Amino acid sequence: MRFDERNRGGVARATQQWCSAQLRNRVLWYRGRVGEGDGDLTILLRGLDRLIGRAVAAAKWLALPLITLLFLQWPLRDLFRGYSREANDLGQVAFAFFVALSVTAATRARTHLAADLLARQYSARTRQCLDRLGAAAGLLPWALFVLMASKGTVVSSIRDVESFQDSGNPGYFLIKVALWVMAAAILGQSLVDIFRTGKADDK
Repeated sequence: MRFDERNRGGVARATQQWCSAQLRNRVLWYRGRVGEGDGDLTILLRGLDRLIGRAVAAAKWLALPLITLLFLQWPLRDLFRGYSREANDLGQVAFAFFVALSVTAATRARTHLAADLLARQYSARTRQCLDRLGAAAGLLPWALFVLMASKGTVVSSIRDVESFQDSGNPGYFLIKVALWVMAAAILGQSLVDIFRTGKADDK
């Protein structure tokens, strides 16, 4: 009887240890899937972060057609005497989307102008908390305000397919759409920064 009880107790302990090990491995696997790199993000926020990153990476290529269109305005106007206004209109659209995403690009690269002489003395954890506070109290409400305040203007412009006043060419509504793109990108980046749960190196 004692041998059977000890045997059953050993089997129970071994089973419990095996289950604990399996659970621990699953938790570690899930953490590795959900968060890596600078911080642990939920799957949704990681997807949002990748989407914003791809949009910002694509927006930098708008600089090439923008420069080309601006350069072509003079020869098109003075030499070919045509299509200079079309080049100007397309350049305005490219510039609008370039600027709309450049704000978020600067946020992601941490290249905004900042008076951080005092903040440099703070620990990494404190700076991370300040970044989250700034995103939650400043950027997020501002982006929401822009989206709501410009709803009527942007929607009516899209519905009417608003044209450029000087040339009459269609496409001016895209410039107003760029306003929403800017606000949406800032909103998404704010959410990523607020809920980023990476471990700061407290030094």
